[in-house]
Amino acid sequence: MPTTQQLREQRANIWSQMTEIMDGASSAGRDFTAEETQKYDRLEADLDAKDVEVQRLERHEKRAENLSRVDRSGVVAPDVDEEAGDGEYGDVFNKFIRFGREEMSVDDRKLLNAQFRADKAIKMAAASGTPAAGGYAVPLAFREKFVETLKWYGPMLQVAEVIETESGVNLPWPTNDDTGNVGAILGENAAVTEQDVTFSTAGLDSYMYTSKLLRASLQFLQDRPDADVWLAGKLGERVGRILNQHFTTGTGTAQPDGIVTSSTVAVTGSGSLATTGGVSYDNLVDIVEAIDPAYGAANGQQWMMHQTARKAIRKLKDTTGQPIWQPSIQAGIPDTLLGYGVQLNNDMATVAQNSKSIGFGNIAQAYVIRLVTGLTTLRLTERYADFLQVGFLAFQRADGTMQDASAFKVFQTTPTA
Repeated sequence: MPTTQQLREQRANIWSQMTEIMDGASSAGRDFTAEETQKYDRLEADLDAKDVEVQRLERHEKRAENLSRVDRSGVVAPDVDEEAGDGEYGDVFNKFIRFGREEMSVDDRKLLNAQFRADKAIKMAAASGTPAAGGYAVPLAFREKFVETLKWYGPMLQVAEVIETESGVNLPWPTNDDTGNVGAILGENAAVTEQDVTFSTAGLDSYMYTSKLLRASLQFLQDRPDADVWLAGKLGERVGRILNQHFTTGTGTAQPDGIVTSSTVAVTGSGSLATTGGVSYDNLVDIVEAIDPAYGAANGQQWMMHQTARKAIRKLKDTTGQPIWQPSIQAGIPDTLLGYGVQLNNDMATVAQNSKSIGFGNIAQAYVIRLVTGLTTLRLTERYADFLQVGFLAFQRADGTMQDASAFKVFQTTPTA
């Protein structure tokens, strides 16, 4: 099996062939021939397939690294009995996932019961009223796997600022833009003038997100010793997708206000929707220049766009005739556009009239995400007993809001075709 480096080199070779086709048509001052169009589209499909392979292998390598780590200090632990230890509770929790309470020893049940969550929302969700349908705090390893999967399926969780709180009460969060304030020269024996920072406040709530119901057969649970790892991944995928959707385009009414929804339109497209998806090279330069360079510090500036926007941008060239899209050939280094990294987010709009498919800026400074610790699961034993199946649910409380609108802005395509 090829390494990530080999896959990236293969991808770079495909990109070179695509560039050669573009250069040939451009130097002749003509559009693609039918044969060139067919070849370019095939190469682009191969390029996208290599992207998927690279991402899959990198995810696997990252997960392997995480699962082999001993130091878990970077993850906020749920409220687990320290005397019991996470390892012991993790083993008990896996028994609970696979076999239910009925097959557990008295001591194991006591340890499990110590982590029962009696939240009103969980009680209402449990509905059946039986102990087997109760909600239990997950062990640290389960939560780590769940959160890791959230990030892979929710790119906003990779690039925004993320805070964790023990409580889910409304959290007033200060928002400000101090880039317009500057210092001054102080004369001898002169008083220092004041320049206050102007703060606004946005509230971070804790909306209750659920994975929805997932059913697994008793045979599967009995035969798979890592059922807890599998379950954490599947539940994390589901919650990660809905969180990313809301953190990207949420309305702010009974859900988070998304970064795209809250962002200012800095540039309106002037390119042709038919040929370049409504974006031109000049448009991209303009949106970069719309962000104060001071936001380049800390985590730095980057692009965020829908995959259809990337497809269109790959065909653009700079004023010297060079493609402005540069695929990465090094592991851990993202593809670049005008020298800045690119984060794909398919919860942004697809390329269309008036769509906001591209954004640029320092996402970590622009947007904050709040996760409430204490991830909880439900195991529904009796509800699907006649199918020899067990139902599972996960609950994660979260919210997100814009904290500095000047740090990230969006591009909007032309209102005409």
